[in-house]
Parts: sequence; structure tokens; C-alpha cells
Amino acid sequence: MALGSAHAQTSSIEGQVTNTDQKPTPDINVALQGTQFGDVSNTEGNYIIRNIPPGNYILVVSSVRYADQQKSIAVEKGKQLSVDITLSTSNEELQEIVVQGKKINKFATSISKYVSKIPVKKLANPQVYNTVNAALIKEQVITSFDDILKNAPGITKLWESTGRGGDGIGYYSLRGFPTQPTMVNGLPSLASGSPDLANIARVEVVKGPSGTLYGSSLISYGGLVNVITKKPYEDFGGEVSYKTGSFGLNRIAADVNTPVSDELFLRINTAYETANSFLNSGFAKSFFIAPSLRYEASEKLSFSVNTEFYRPEGTNPLMLFLNRSAPLEAHNPKELAYNSNLSYTSNDITIRNPTFSLQTRMNYQISDSWRSETSISRSSAKSDGYYSYLSTIGLPENQYGRYVSDQNVSNLGTNIQQNFNGDFNFAGMNHKALIGFNFLQQKLIDNSSGSVTYDVINLQNDNPPTISEAALDTMLASAPVNSVETRQRTYSAYVLDIIEIIPRLSVMASLRIDHFANDGNVQTSDDDYQQTALSPKFGLVFQPVLDKVSVFANYMNGFTNEEPRTQGDGSVKTFEPEHANQWEVGVKTDLYDGRVTATLSYYDINVSNIVRPDPNRANFFVQNGEKYSRGIEVSLTASPVAGLNINAGYSYNESELTSTSSGYFASQGRRPEGAGPKHLANAWISYQFTGDPLQGLGIGLGGNYASENKVINRPSTGVFSLPSYTVFNASVFYNTNNYRLDLKVNNFTDEQYYSGWSTLNPEEPRAITAGFTYKL
Repeated sequence: MALGSAHAQTSSIEGQVTNTDQKPTPDINVALQGTQFGDVSNTEGNYIIRNIPPGNYILVVSSVRYADQQKSIAVEKGKQLSVDITLSTSNEELQEIVVQGKKINKFATSISKYVSKIPVKKLANPQVYNTVNAALIKEQVITSFDDILKNAPGITKLWESTGRGGDGIGYYSLRGFPTQPTMVNGLPSLASGSPDLANIARVEVVKGPSGTLYGSSLISYGGLVNVITKKPYEDFGGEVSYKTGSFGLNRIAADVNTPVSDELFLRINTAYETANSFLNSGFAKSFFIAPSLRYEASEKLSFSVNTEFYRPEGTNPLMLFLNRSAPLEAHNPKELAYNSNLSYTSNDITIRNPTFSLQTRMNYQISDSWRSETSISRSSAKSDGYYSYLSTIGLPENQYGRYVSDQNVSNLGTNIQQNFNGDFNFAGMNHKALIGFNFLQQKLIDNSSGSVTYDVINLQNDNPPTISEAALDTMLASAPVNSVETRQRTYSAYVLDIIEIIPRLSVMASLRIDHFANDGNVQTSDDDYQQTALSPKFGLVFQPVLDKVSVFANYMNGFTNEEPRTQGDGSVKTFEPEHANQWEVGVKTDLYDGRVTATLSYYDINVSNIVRPDPNRANFFVQNGEKYSRGIEVSLTASPVAGLNINAGYSYNESELTSTSSGYFASQGRRPEGAGPKHLANAWISYQFTGDPLQGLGIGLGGNYASENKVINRPSTGVFSLPSYTVFNASVFYNTNNYRLDLKVNNFTDEQYYSGWSTLNPEEPRAITAGFTYKL
């Protein structure tokens, strides 16, 4: 066997261990015979062997449950082998080792254990989801969470992260409904601002009403955003990176993994960042650290602990609140004619949003067919400081009040989840089953001041007065202060079964029962109420070409608990939960050995039981409102030739309120204001040279398109539209085994564009980011 010694020439091997039922298989030893190089597959079946000198080796796969298997492989200088291993569950022998010359389609993720709460390959899952993985995040030199989501079709930012208590995370439109990123590793995680990227392994955008498995408290009818964090692995490794760029960006981050013992593994991700606004004032700074542990107590029992501590501080981004009650005098940003370079704030007016999260999991292999996963999570998010915004509500044209409140809000969450996963044969058919129980409690403590009007300015004044912190504190000293504590509890149980009738045909059936108890303000019982909801889910998958093409259909349900309303006669009326039902059909492909994966689908979501003002009686409420959201989505990840990688998507959405009254967000027959643009498109194409003399050098090009967005759309006000836009980005990078160099230009055509949701938010102009990463 030829062994090299220079670390600069080393390579790696990675892959996934599965059984013939496509289930990830943990605790399988994968090693190179006669060397110290090896790894053990984790709970997702994944393994990686790093820092291998080039040469010829014997790959040995073994476990106490399976007979040893060997295969000769050749490791080339600076190359990465993808070695997938298939085990047989019927005769307890290794069935197949598939060796590929390099990892194919690096932007694709073929399996998720979170979307259906059990591991299911994408091709066999009747639900649509998109994944933005670490390879794509790294290649685009991304430093903001918003930019991650630009790589998934059908989702776009509506509302800036404000940092205010209760809902300070950013809002995004997904399939025509506002949603927030509130899930981490499939569990609820509260926050009051955008998450840091240091601990993100990938992001899953799960489409459609998902109340059956995820409830209603923290997700929307359009779907959910699930952040997957980095996990400890079995050997030493990691990287240290530094990024700098336009508008004062400086970011240093580290990712270090080390074994503590043969059973205990530690990983720490940390980052410190400072940046200025692209406007005339404004800044953000933050510190983040995320230690995580994995303990393999035995072959059957393992524990994991994931923690995150985040300490951001900064000014609120500019957000202009448009008139929602009086006729609009400007109907687009051009007519508004304001100076888009001004922030209208001060660097002294800052808000802090410290967050903490803790997730613990215990996995136990009960038998060959059943596994138990017990999860306990705690999260807290605080808003502390000045929340400021501009609003023209109630004021004449171009007159905007600058409003500020002193935020003092704590949001606490506790989640306990018990899942039993089964993989067995019954009545001649294979079953993947889930039985789960969930408890969620949220508590909010609000001791904030009310908003005070600092002053009223003319939006077209190019030199507005600076906000004085001393004057502001004097105003806030006499402002009324909230003293509110609210609490909500949810008790849920759910079951799911994926039945493989024949290898080409499977069906999914799932049901949730959800009991919601709202204590409201704990100082009084007047706003207490309870509701119980049932949420079903069904799916069908047929594979006309096994493991390559699937045709799917699903019926999915979501729901929202509705509080009682006081009627015009003084009585209190209770309501049933509001429901959303989705029908969807489509096709998925996984062609040419994984080089081309694509999804095409059509969905139709109808929301019923909407509580609305009674059109025939003032100050009364009825529950017969309706709206729909329907459209098509296309996504593609491909690697047609070595070194070339493509990620692209397109979506069209048609939304309308079909039965409602003129209200806060929209009115009958019109597109809801939170539905976002009808058309969205995203693309990223990159090429990395694979041979000398340019090996490791790569280039990337891509961007986003969004059509017109009606952020105000009411007969009482008229329409305020944000114009369509196309933004282009480009990068060049050089990647070796020891280090990586990156240069990225965002919005290189310097397009002026906006986002909003009854608001106007200017987006960043041309910006350059340079990065250096040293690999440990």
C-alpha cells in the first residue's frame, strides 16, 4: 500500500450507510485496513474519514451485527470519494458498497429525518421540501440568514427582523402565507432576531400546512423553516475563517471538533461579527457560541446536547410603515420620493436581543424494529433596549412620526417530545411508523413602555435632526409601562405510518390530536380559553422508474386556535379552530446516479373558518371567512458534468381572500398583503476546475427575481406596490485541503429594490465580501 505523508496532499472519504429499506444505519465501523483512519456511522448513517494520504487501500466495513466486508479503493491526491454502503436486513450480510469517484451533486440532500420526523428519502416522501446545505452556503460566502433562504424557491422576505418582543424575527412569505424561522432540529426554538450562521449545517424549507406533525403555535399554512445545526463527529477537525467586506463587515468564526474519549465527542462553533448599515447610520455587532456534545453510552443508547448562546446588539433597520386607513398619496417608492440613503435613526438608539437554547436528546434502540427518541428543549429570547420605527399612519403626505419604545420582554419556551420510530414488516408490507407525544409551553413577560412620538419629520428632508438619547429618555420616563405575563400550553399526540405496498407504491397516513390551553394574562382569567383540534395528513407515492422517478400526491392540514370574541351585545362567543387544507400533486426525479434531482408540483390551499367582522351587524363576529392560495413550484439541483453544479427554482402563487370583510391586512377579492410577489425565481451556477493546473479554482454566478409585490392592497387606501427586481451575484474561490479563499460580489448591477409587508424596507446595494478559511 502506498502511503503519502504530506498533509497538503491528503484526501477524504465520506458516505452514508443504509439498509435495503433505505433506512440510515448507525454504529457501523468504516475503516481503512492497516491504518488508523476510520469512522463510525452516526444516527443518520453518515460517516467521514479525513486527512487520508493518497494511495490504494482496503476499505473494511464491520459491526457486531454484520459480517465483515472488504473492498479495494484508490484514493487520489486532493480528491474526495463518496462511498455509500448498503446493508441487507434479511440475511445480516453486507450487500453492496457503491464507490463514486467524487461526491456528485454537492448541492443536493437526498434524505431528511425531520420533514416526516422519521428518515425518508426525498424521492419517497409525498411532501415537498427544499434544502440549502453547507456546500451552497459556503460557496456563496453567505453571512446573513436572509441570503440562505434566497436559494429556495417560493419563499421571500417580507419584514425585517425588528428585535422587538414577541415577534422580532424576520417574516417570510411561503406559499402565500407569512412564516418565521422558529424550528431548530425539528424542535421549537424561540428567538427575537435573525439567527447567526456559525452553527448552521443546512436549512430545510418544508412546504404546505404541516400541523399534523408540527402543530400550530410556531408555523404557518405555507410551511415551516427548520434549521439543522452542526453535530459532533468522531475525530479531530474543523476550521477557522475570517470575512471582511463592504459597509464595515468583519466576521471571525471557528468550528472545532474533538473526541474527548472513545464515547464522548465535543464540537464548538463560535463567531464574532461587526458591521455597519449601508445607510448613513446604523450598525450591528454580535457574539455567538454553540457547544455541543454526543455521548455513545452503548451500542443501543446515545445522548446529545446542543446549546447556543447569542448576544447581538444594533440599531433597528429602516422600516417605513405605510398608511393603512387613509387613501394613499404615493403608490410606489418612486412616487414617495424619499432619500433612500438615510436611516432616520441614531447609533445611540440600540436594542439587544440575547437568546439561549438547549436541546437534549436520548436515542435508544429498543429492538431491531423500534427506536425511541426523547427530546427536551428550552429556549429564551429577550428584547432589551430601544425599538424605533417610522410611520405615516394618521399623518399627511410625507409626514412620518419617529416612534420609540423601551423594550423589556422575555419569551420563554419549553418543549418535551417523545417519539417512537418503527421499521418493520406486517401483513407482507414494509412499514415506517411514528408514534409521538408533545408538550409545548410558551411564557411571555412584557414590562416594556408604550411607544412615544419623538418627533414628526418630512420624509423628503435630506437632513433630519439627530435623535437625542437624553431627550428620548426624558420622554420614556413618563410613558406607561406594561406589566403583562401570558402563558400558553399545548398537549399533542400524533401517529404516522408509511406503508410500502410494493417497492414502487407507498402510502402515508397521519393524524394529530392537539389540545391548546391559553392562560392569556395570568393576572386574570377573563381571556382564558381551551380548544382541541384534529389534523390529518395523507400521501401517495408511485415510482414508475424505481429510485429514479416518483409521482406523488398529498392532502395536508394546518390549523390555528381562535380566541373568543366579545360581541356587540356584551356576550362572549367561542369559535372552532381555523383550518387550512392543501391538495398537491407533482413529480420528483433522481436521475443519472444522483446528478439531476428535481421537483415539480401544483398545490391548492384553502383556508376556512376564518373569524371576521359580521358584515350585517356592527361589532359582531362570525366564523365563515375563506381564502385560497394555489400555485406551482419547480426546483432543480444538478451536476451534469464534473465540477459543474446548479441550484435553481421558480414559483408562481395566486392568492385571494374570497370571503371576508375589509380589515387590517386585506379585503375581499384582493391578494393578501402578506402573500408576497406572484413570481419568484432563484438560480446559482458554479464551476470548479478538477484538473491541473487550475484544480481548486472555481467561479459562481446567480441571482434572484421577484415580480411586483402589493404591500398595501385595500379599497379604503388603494394600492402601494414594490416594483419587480432582478439581482445578480457572482463569486470566485480557490479551495485546497488546507485552506479556502473566497471573493463574492452581491448585487453587482447595484439594483435598487425593496421588501415589505404594509411597510417599505430598502435592501442592500452592491456589496463585496472576501473570506479566508484555514482547515484544521
